[in-house]
Amino acid sequence: MSSVSSETAIERFVPVAAATADRPEPVKPRAAEAMLDGPVLPTLLRLAAPTIALMSLQGIVSAGETAFIGRLGPSALAGVSLSFPLVMLMTTLSAGAYGGGVASRVARALGSGKVEEARGLTGTALGLAALIGVAYTLAMQLGGGAIYRALGASGPSLAAAVRYSDLMFLSATPFWIFGAAASVLRGTGNAAYPALVGAVGGVVTLAVSPLLIFGAGPFPGLGIAGAAAAIVAYNVAAMLALLRPLWRPGSVVRPAWSMLIPRWRHTVEILRIAIPSGCGTILTNATVLVLTGFVAPFGEAATAGYGAAGRLEYLLIPVVFGIGSALVPLVAANDGAGRADRVRQFTRAGALLGMAVCAVVGLTVAIAPQLWMGLFTTDASVQAIGESYLRRVGPAFPCLGLGLALYFASQGRGRMVPPLLATSTRLLISSLGGALVIRAATGSLDSLFHVMSAGLAAYALIMVFVMRRELGLVASE
Repeated sequence: MSSVSSETAIERFVPVAAATADRPEPVKPRAAEAMLDGPVLPTLLRLAAPTIALMSLQGIVSAGETAFIGRLGPSALAGVSLSFPLVMLMTTLSAGAYGGGVASRVARALGSGKVEEARGLTGTALGLAALIGVAYTLAMQLGGGAIYRALGASGPSLAAAVRYSDLMFLSATPFWIFGAAASVLRGTGNAAYPALVGAVGGVVTLAVSPLLIFGAGPFPGLGIAGAAAAIVAYNVAAMLALLRPLWRPGSVVRPAWSMLIPRWRHTVEILRIAIPSGCGTILTNATVLVLTGFVAPFGEAATAGYGAAGRLEYLLIPVVFGIGSALVPLVAANDGAGRADRVRQFTRAGALLGMAVCAVVGLTVAIAPQLWMGLFTTDASVQAIGESYLRRVGPAFPCLGLGLALYFASQGRGRMVPPLLATSTRLLISSLGGALVIRAATGSLDSLFHVMSAGLAAYALIMVFVMRRELGLVASE
C-alpha cells in the first residue's frame, strides 16, 4: 500500500492495521516521540497544563486591566468593551486559526519523520505572520472608527474605543510573529517555554498597566492609552523571547534565513487549515459583534454590563485553547504517523476536559455572578445587567468548551470545513433570535440573553454531529 493510499484510508478511519500495512516505520524525531508513544491522558495533560495555566493568568491580567479601566468611568469601560471583540479577533485568528495551522503541519511533519519539511514550514510561518500583521495594522488604522460607529458607538465611548485600538493595533506585527513562533514550539511538543514567557510578561504587564493608566509621581497618567501601551510593550518583548529558542543550536525546526521568504507549497499547507479556521473565528466574533449591536440600543450601562460579563466567555476561549494547543499537535502527529486509534483517544479526552473546565466556570458565575461583575464596576445598573447575563448564559458555557475542543481536534487532522456548519448555526440563531427580540414590543435584555444561551447549545450539538458523521472521532467503536 502506498503512502497516499494509506493517508486516504486513515481519512476514512479504516482499522489501523489496514491503514499502516506495508508502510515503513518513519524515523521519529526526538521531539515527536512523546506525542506518538506517551500515555494518552498524561501526555495531553502535560502539554495542556502550561498553556491552561498561562491562559488563566492572562485572563486575570485582562480582568485586572479592565478593572483599572473601569475606574476611569463608564465611557472608558464601554469603549474598551466595543474594541475588545476586535482585539480578541486578532488573538483568536493568530493563535487559534493561523497558529493551529502552523502547529498542525509542523507536528504532522515531525510525526512523519520529515525534519526538513518542518524547518521549511517554520520559516514560512514566521514570514507570512509578519505580512499578516502589517495588513492587520493598516486595516484597523483605516477602518477601526467606522466599525465602532457601525456598532452604535458615539461621543466619549467612540473616542475611547478609537484611542485604545489605534495604539493597541500598532503592535499587530510582533503579536502575529510571536504567535507563530509559539505555535511552532507547540508543534514540537514544547508548550512549557511559550507558557513561561507569557506568564512572566503577563505579571509585568499587570504591574505596569496601572502606572501607565493613572500615573505615578511626576509622571502623568495616560488614561486608556496607558493600558494599550503596556500591551504593546508586552507584544514586542514576547516576540523576541519566543524567536530565541527557534534559532538556538540544535533546534529541530531551526529555519535558514532564506526560509523566511514564504514558500508557496508551505503557505498552501498552512492556509489550507488556517483559512477555514479563520472563517470560523470570524463567524464567532461576528456573533459577538452582532449581539453587541443588539445590546447597544439599551444604553451605555447595558453595553458596559454586557461587555464586562461577556468578556468571561471570551476568556474561556483561550483557556480551552490551552487544551486545544495540546490536542492539535497530538492529533496531527499521530494522524501523520497513521495512529488513528490514538487520534480518537486524544479527541475524546480533550472534549471531556474542555467541557469540564467551562462547566466549573459557567456554573460558578451563574450561581454567584457578583464574583465576576464586582471586579469591574460599582455602578448598580451596570452590575445588574452583567449579572443577568451570567445567570442565563453561564449554564451554557460547557457547550462552548465541548464544541471548541472538537474544533481543535479537527484542526489537528486538517479537516476544518465541517466545523464551519456549527459556527454558522450559532451566528444564525443569535442573529435571527436577537432581531426578533429587538423587534418585539416586549423585547428585553433577558430574552436576548436566552437567545445567546440557545446559540451556544446549538453550536455544541451540531459540532458533535459533524464530528460523528464526518470524522468518526467521537462515536464509540
